[in-house]
Amino acid sequence: MANETVFKRYEGNPIVTPSAVPRANSIHNSAIVKEANGYRGIFRIDEISMEYTLHYGESPDGIHWTIEPERIRMQSDDPDIFMTHYSYDPRITRMDDTYYITWCNSDGQGPCIGLATTKDFNTYKQWENPLPPANRNCVIFPRKINGKFAILHRPSDRGHTSFGDIFYATSPDLVHWGTHRFVLGPKPGWQSVKTGPGPHPIETPEGWLLLYHGVWMSCNGFLYSMGAALLDLDEPWKVIHRTKDYLLYPTAPYERVGDVPNVVFPSALTMEENNTVLRVYYGCADTCISMAEAKLADVLEFTKTHSF
Repeated sequence: MANETVFKRYEGNPIVTPSAVPRANSIHNSAIVKEANGYRGIFRIDEISMEYTLHYGESPDGIHWTIEPERIRMQSDDPDIFMTHYSYDPRITRMDDTYYITWCNSDGQGPCIGLATTKDFNTYKQWENPLPPANRNCVIFPRKINGKFAILHRPSDRGHTSFGDIFYATSPDLVHWGTHRFVLGPKPGWQSVKTGPGPHPIETPEGWLLLYHGVWMSCNGFLYSMGAALLDLDEPWKVIHRTKDYLLYPTAPYERVGDVPNVVFPSALTMEENNTVLRVYYGCADTCISMAEAKLADVLEFTKTHSF
């Protein structure tokens, strides 16, 4: 396979296609977590009505998935807090016994970030939207930093954004968010138009390892690729290293051909083989889901040695 760096694509890609759910036009850009007895996920389904809905799924191995045909229903005591009919691109972070889910909760005012928590993937509590519109990507750190919840988010606009910087923010209670700090933005090359956070960062002795997407503009439109950055453990808005070379680029047919061509969109990350291997799940051409794996040590070394 051309262009592979330290991440190697699974030979059975794509692992999830629209055939997994009866009303699916496409399934992509989804959130997955690993547990002791298997894997769980929140999947983005673009339905044949072209509504975007979130569905729960399970897998014994992270490869073969059973996805519920019915969309997730959130619980809220406030009628003004609800999941819209255009809910997409979820992320999951686990802290202790609670799963924190963020997604793009888009409505007539533009894309906004939704927030929910669950302990069992049966009942979901939806919180106030943590950030004002427009914002398209958000992921929660897997532990509190300086006693506060912390996120990485990407302000947007109401259209097909031609810009994108990643910011850091904190909250004492999941409701009041502030301390917004710039983290990183576009750089020359494959990430010259916009950037956005991928899965939740992984804590390593060398810093928070963040996988992110970067976009550049060709004569035929946007191309989405994956890179990595190392962020300071105590002040995560400070970038220690950041890849100048991409880690994954849309080369395989299932990444190049689809509803939105030429897209590699990392949205979930699990640790395999006693936490020595990273498995990244990524959306392909806004149509299906694939995965790739790399040794953690190799990703850290690549990030440091292929940095700006």
